[in-house]
Amino acid sequence: MRITYLFDPLCGWCYGAGPALEKLSRLDGVTLDLAPTGMFAGEASRPMDKQFASYAWQNDQRIARLTGQPFSDAYREHVLGAVGGLFDSAPATLGLVAVGLSDPAREFDALKILQRARYQEGRNNSDLGVVADTLAAAGFVEAAQRVQAPDESLLAAYRSRISAARADMARFGVQGVPTILVKSGDQCRKIDSRFLYGEFNLLAAELQAG
Repeated sequence: MRITYLFDPLCGWCYGAGPALEKLSRLDGVTLDLAPTGMFAGEASRPMDKQFASYAWQNDQRIARLTGQPFSDAYREHVLGAVGGLFDSAPATLGLVAVGLSDPAREFDALKILQRARYQEGRNNSDLGVVADTLAAAGFVEAAQRVQAPDESLLAAYRSRISAARADMARFGVQGVPTILVKSGDQCRKIDSRFLYGEFNLLAAELQAG
């Protein structure tokens, strides 16, 4: 069984789905493919202002209550409080793509590290330098170096990954993230995202139902 995970590294609901994805990644016979959609990247980014920060924090508290995932005061102060900055997932996505090129087996680990840096440690990974430092500290040295000075090879891989994810979104009528697509044999189907936030046995049963 192959699971494609459509996500954005700055999506709070994707962070909230982390525990379920962790369990999925450990199932025997399951391959987890990360598919960054670029939903909040580049042209889809937006300025961080007080109104958006307030909306994001309220949404984050809802996610925390539902999933148990922590959103720290450091995150609220240093990330949401960075008024005048950008809410842009391009740097974190670029970091993940770089890890995918240099150490593909650990890309999910890198995603968890970048999410923890943002939501728990209060490090603003909308900044390319923060992403590079975070990856380097976690042992992804080659990826960190590539992120600091992106070459055309890395940028082409970044565009290709996002394009492939968006093609899957269009094919299955996906409007938001997180979403998982499950391929078993010649069949591929979309799983309702609500299963990512409930009892894991319900998600496992839904995966087997097809």
